[in-house]
Amino acid sequence: MALAARHKLPVMYPLREFAEKHDLVDGYRQMGVYAGRIFKGEKPADLPVVQPAKFEFVINLKTARALGLTIPPSLFTTADEVIE
Repeated sequence: MALAARHKLPVMYPLREFAEKHDLVDGYRQMGVYAGRIFKGEKPADLPVVQPAKFEFVINLKTARALGLTIPPSLFTTADEVIE
């Protein structure tokens, strides 16, 4: 994130927490659940692949302004959330 900001590059992230700069607690919790199952004897190959059930389009307007980006109005109407 710091490298992209330093070079003023817009980026896409797989999780909204990157846009919000929050901890990735849920992802770490899920990794812990999987690790626990493996330690209890389950084979990693037998564990299901967890895929997101919901995709969100979040615009961090503060970061966009800092990068000197102009966000087209059409993106605001399709965004799930705009962070001011």
